[in-house]
Amino acid sequence: MDSKLQILQHSIGANQYGEGSRQRNHFCTGPGSNDYDNCMALVKDGLMTRRAGSAISGGDDIFHVTPQGIAHIEQHSPKRPKLTRGQQRYRDYLNSDVSGGFGKWLKCTSRRAA
Repeated sequence: MDSKLQILQHSIGANQYGEGSRQRNHFCTGPGSNDYDNCMALVKDGLMTRRAGSAISGGDDIFHVTPQGIAHIEQHSPKRPKLTRGQQRYRDYLNSDVSGGFGKWLKCTSRRAA
């Protein structure tokens, strides 16, 4: 995956598919780090903004994703792969409040479906 897309996703708290709470919007890095040149390129492309570092950021610059950057994430993040029926059923089990094993859960849900 493109490292610039990963920086944008990470900055807003999104996963590799662009999904997430998006409760933050910042990325701190400074000259000489692996990500700094990519962040500066994202600023040049209008996908991020940059503020000079301060004591609170340890001297590193602080980058924020712009609305254009959010749109870029939405356009370029890969789609989540489709789950098989069995994979979806197991995910439903993991998200359920049932105590006991998967087999017990299957028996309970198959009775409700019948």
